[in-house]
Amino acid sequence: MSDCLFCKMIKGEIPVKPVYEDDQLLVINDIAPVAPQHLLVIPKKHLANTLEMQVEDEALVGHVFRVAAIIAREKGIAEDGFRIVNNNNAGAGQSVYHIHFHLVGGRHFNWPPG
Repeated sequence: MSDCLFCKMIKGEIPVKPVYEDDQLLVINDIAPVAPQHLLVIPKKHLANTLEMQVEDEALVGHVFRVAAIIAREKGIAEDGFRIVNNNNAGAGQSVYHIHFHLVGGRHFNWPPG
């Protein structure tokens, strides 16, 4: 998508400082953090959100969670706990329509969220 903010970051059209990158994912710090550690795990494949996922995308989500766990350990938030959040559509708080996951930790979270 030519007007997608995250696609532009992935293509290098908007400079970012990756925390992690491989052939499937780009991970960056969130510009408006809600916790001491707040990263965005962004698949390089453009899907607007979970509702566009197909069977062939299932392995990608597994990769997201595996990489998020590695980063949580590296950032020192794994042992105390962290969240992986995915918002779908405006009512759930999605503001960029390119599937992405928030990895947040470093503070106590309440339940239920929101």
